[in-house]
Amino acid sequence: MVNFQDVLNFMRANNSENKNIKTLVKSQDDIYNKISDVISDSREVKPGTLFACIKGENSDGHDYAKIAEKKGAAALLCEREINSDLPQIIVERVRDFLGEVAAFVYDNPSSKLLMIGVTGTNGKTTTTYIIRSILQAAGIRTGLLGTIIESDGINDKEADRTTPESCEIQKQLASMVKNNCGACVMETSSHGLFLGRIKGARYDVAVFTNLYPEHLDFHVNMESYFEAKKLLFTNYVKENFTGAANFDSPYGKKLLEEFSNLRGFGLSENADFQAVNIKTGLNGTEFEIKSKNFDTLKLKSPLVGDFNIMNTLCAVTAVRGRVSDEEIIKGVANVPQVPGRLERIDLDNNACCFIDFAHTPSALKSVLSTIKKLSKNSGKIISVFGHGGGRYQQNRPELARSASEFADEIIITSDNARNEEPIKIAEAIAAGAAVPYKIILDRNEAVNYALNLLKPGDILVITGKGPEKFILIKDKKIPFNDTEAVLAWKKLRVRA
Repeated sequence: MVNFQDVLNFMRANNSENKNIKTLVKSQDDIYNKISDVISDSREVKPGTLFACIKGENSDGHDYAKIAEKKGAAALLCEREINSDLPQIIVERVRDFLGEVAAFVYDNPSSKLLMIGVTGTNGKTTTTYIIRSILQAAGIRTGLLGTIIESDGINDKEADRTTPESCEIQKQLASMVKNNCGACVMETSSHGLFLGRIKGARYDVAVFTNLYPEHLDFHVNMESYFEAKKLLFTNYVKENFTGAANFDSPYGKKLLEEFSNLRGFGLSENADFQAVNIKTGLNGTEFEIKSKNFDTLKLKSPLVGDFNIMNTLCAVTAVRGRVSDEEIIKGVANVPQVPGRLERIDLDNNACCFIDFAHTPSALKSVLSTIKKLSKNSGKIISVFGHGGGRYQQNRPELARSASEFADEIIITSDNARNEEPIKIAEAIAAGAAVPYKIILDRNEAVNYALNLLKPGDILVITGKGPEKFILIKDKKIPFNDTEAVLAWKKLRVRA
């Protein structure tokens, strides 16, 4: 626990860019107000909170300062003077200071953990799950922050977004330390890196999976997108960090050329860690990892698909040398099913369904090509997907083109349309279709329609939302989950 004056002194001492810091204190006694938490959500404020007033796209935290005061906040971190009796630290941009301030208040928790950050377009979630499984096989209690869950080593909760606000990250890290975690594995999104949400955290291991066109509505072009990802390696690492980068990716090669402490992984024989002797099937994967500096490692994984070979290879490259080979083998063999990541549901008529988060053309192509390859053309492949509103629109026809390469039929449906009209998104997708398609905007209806088409040996692939529990239309979250929809259909079939 610190006080208001301690926070102010810290900010001034660490203000290397000489940003303007002002204070507003109505009583000299206020500088001794005790601060035990840093919060940006007024609903979570409690006595002892430093409430951070963040300007977001849809709301302004300054408008909630009075609520925070009534709930016992100790002070405000804000961007303008607020009519409040609380002491205030006023800066030009709260996010420039928030992560470091939170790290100070929570006693710099990332310094007490083995911190592993994973960035890239595809594979982040599965890679973090594999790394955690390996570390836990080594007896290291490991926290996890990512797209699906936030785990402090004991308690899990559903994640709101891939990279939370910086003060929330620091609070989670402090909880991990309190729960005797030895490590934290974390997805670091390009938005989170660019917007400074991981400020205050420093990583021992930095990992790059791959880079494909996505979020270009935000980053404008691939080079800017890459530069955002690269921030993990330039701005947020500890002094002697190590890491892994995809040797088979041109962007991974850029990182490997710039950072000599990174190891390259891939299928190429020139990679530091190469996957060889690969055997794949719908029930799992076997392969070996060949390396110049380590013994050949034989692995068996319950995960399927070539992309999961790369995810596993990435995870092993990141941690090899920090744990034993026996622990790696055990961790890879025992990795749990990642919700919504090529999640398989067998149906009663000898057909089956796969649910995956793939929402870019490259990811969809990877999923469908894997299913096509492993199914050995036993039946039809039906692909159900949509595309998010307010996202890179050029991907829409490309999604249909990718699906058309491997699917026999496409059902175009709604994803998180946000403030766009679902039919407009669907029509833009349909422009790229080269196989029979049908537009059914109601996602539950689309899933049920596709399930009813299945015959023995057929495979349904539902993509885009993975483990998400809702569909976002305008400002409403409508409860829906692909897995639950399939299981509900399956239950009705059993009753019939």
